[in-house]
Amino acid sequence: MSARQEAGTATAHRVVILGAGYAGLAAAIQLAARVKRREDVQVTLVNAQERFTERMRLHMTATGQRLAELSVPELLEGTGVQFVRGWVTAVDADAKTVRIDDDRVLPYDTLVYGLGGVADTSAVPGAEDHAYTLSSAQDAELLADRLARLGNGTVVVAGSGLTGIESAAEIAERHPELNVVLLGRQEPGAAMTPKARAYLRAALHRLGVQVRAGVEVVKVLPDGVELAGGESIAADAVQWTSGTRISPLAAAAGLAVDERGRIVTDATLRSVSHPEVYAIGDAAAIRQGYGVMHGTCQGGMPTGVHAALSIDRVLKGRQPKPFRFGYYHTPVSLGRGDAVVQFTRPDDSPRRFCLTGRMAVRYKETVTASPWPTYGRMKKMPASGAFWPRGGRFTREAK
Repeated sequence: MSARQEAGTATAHRVVILGAGYAGLAAAIQLAARVKRREDVQVTLVNAQERFTERMRLHMTATGQRLAELSVPELLEGTGVQFVRGWVTAVDADAKTVRIDDDRVLPYDTLVYGLGGVADTSAVPGAEDHAYTLSSAQDAELLADRLARLGNGTVVVAGSGLTGIESAAEIAERHPELNVVLLGRQEPGAAMTPKARAYLRAALHRLGVQVRAGVEVVKVLPDGVELAGGESIAADAVQWTSGTRISPLAAAAGLAVDERGRIVTDATLRSVSHPEVYAIGDAAAIRQGYGVMHGTCQGGMPTGVHAALSIDRVLKGRQPKPFRFGYYHTPVSLGRGDAVVQFTRPDDSPRRFCLTGRMAVRYKETVTASPWPTYGRMKKMPASGAFWPRGGRFTREAK
């Protein structure tokens, strides 16, 4: 523990941040940079592992591609943030404590809850037991090992959303010997313009991915999947990308949550039931003028930064400001050599403009690689992280 952390910890305002994902790290770095000269504020970041998980690249990990080793403790060096490695096993919102690995208790004055979502394998029988997911780097590595040992056969990717599309394309490109089947209720790229959607479908066809839209997986079997209507599809491996679920810790703590278990926040990202708790990223049900935000990195990092700004304002005796965010793009990789980027309005509806091919690949890689250097810049210039599209009229709540 540093001298700063040792000094005055009995009287310091204790800010505990749960989760070192895109949003949690943004909150920790931003807040630490803004309270660096204050001895009366102690910032602690809790995460299950020291390695930062690049969730936007997990489909690459799942096909055996090696990624950079990004260390959370190394990033935090010089910030004054105390890093605690461990699993959060309970939150007591009344006592204002967090239990780590069942044997350590951390008290807090302000809590930032950033424990993100995982693949919802509870929604369909058999998914928990027989399907692979991209909920963590370890999960992705298990799938990579399985694919490497198949030799040939069929891989079913269940879920035609962005994760499913990127996974199917990556598997087909890296393992051309495999038969890849992408299943989903909707056509891949359903929210895109016809031009972008057609390009996406053509790319999947070129890679040999069989797409079946308008189908629903109702059961995952040891050797395949069963569809609504009784049809079965044989598979040597099934990857589950259909839907996410949130940790039940927030609900168990007595925090107000929505039907998906996300913490319901006010306009400043504070819990509506416990104002000393801020919710960020996938863990938060954040309402904007266009509706409740859905989890993406482009929205997650701004929520982390805004929570830090709000906490800093409260510590200075000021009122936090409302959070506003507007979407601006949907980048989708189609293997290593192709991609499509659909630009959007702030409410996430598609604009006419899109990028495809090599230009889209460069754009997508720039976006995917941007978080880590952004954190580095925020350590020295915290204001550099406080810029994002506010969304104009789309994000204003109706009076």
